Amino acid sequence: MKYVLGSLALLFCLLTACNDASDARSVHPYFAYFYPVDSIPKVYQYRDVENGLIEQFHRVYAIKDSEGEHLIVERYSGDGRILEALNYNIDSLDIMDHMVVNRNGEKTKADVFRTKVIPMDKDDEAYFASRFQGFLDSTLILQEIRRTVVKETKRKVMNKSTEVIEFADKIRMTNFNPFTKKEAVLEGNAVAFFAKGIGLVEWYTTDKKVHYRLEKIMEQEEWVKIITR
Repeated sequence: MKYVLGSLALLFCLLTACNDASDARSVHPYFAYFYPVDSIPKVYQYRDVENGLIEQFHRVYAIKDSEGEHLIVERYSGDGRILEALNYNIDSLDIMDHMVVNRNGEKTKADVFRTKVIPMDKDDEAYFASRFQGFLDSTLILQEIRRTVVKETKRKVMNKSTEVIEFADKIRMTNFNPFTKKEAVLEGNAVAFFAKGIGLVEWYTTDKKVHYRLEKIMEQEEWVKIITR
């Protein structure tokens, strides 16, 4: 479950051109609560509320190519190892690609079946589904996240009262072997908060066994010093 929620799950693509933040456009009504669109990478430092020694870093940056504007969110462990990445279409906030690092430490492209991760309104349900290599030989994992809006409210973000949207997530992970047809299912519920002008600022499972909160947003150079010291 910790692996699932670390994500709101994330993809890396080696694309070229970048866009300026002022040029970003989106038809999505909750775009203001998404990450700022900037070609200069920013790194979000999250800390595990239950275990203060555990950290996650999300590297966020925008690109622009022949397919339009994209926003990349890469997820890293506390020691700087990339774990997964998501490629968002800025216009719709749908997922275009999902990359997951497999058991051998290799970057692999997941099969994305459903692309929506941010609901369009309070009555909508976003459904994201992707399939990637499992943790054991010959196994695959189907990850499904169904997200709905709980409410728009205010929450303290980095010691400042900030407008946020609270989302409720239903998560289902199916680990299956395509040869033996055996499968195991893990289900859980989580809550995620996206803040206006910032993006993802906090998430936790409903039992609070996993609980990450944004602690700092830094330049890439500062982050590199942290993970290499």
